[in-house]
Amino acid sequence: QVELVESGGGLVQAGGSLTLSCAASGSIFSANAMGWYRQAPGKQRELVAGSRSGGSTNYADSVKGRFTISRDNAKNTVYLQMNSLKPEDTAVYYCVAAPKITTRGPSGGIHYWGKGTLVTVSS
Repeated sequence: QVELVESGGGLVQAGGSLTLSCAASGSIFSANAMGWYRQAPGKQRELVAGSRSGGSTNYADSVKGRFTISRDNAKNTVYLQMNSLKPEDTAVYYCVAAPKITTRGPSGGIHYWGKGTLVTVSS
């Protein structure tokens, strides 16, 4: 049973834009914060952005002003709009649903992870 389905990754030149999407089952989406983490080759996984069900958001300092997370409650989908992409944004991006989305990782109960989508930014 697939709970989170990501789409939208790909190859883009530096300075370009991509939008990632993550569709979740209704029960998971409405009950949890939704977020995106990423993991670059040879690096630890890190928080990109999180969105609570009430609408508040949090971002990694490295993406503030460039990335925007949003939720479409009617479609049970969370988006990550990525602008002004840099080569250092290259990573596998994972969609996550959990009670809390923090810089230390998802917390507070059951966590759901997508399979990940690769974003490659060329210089």
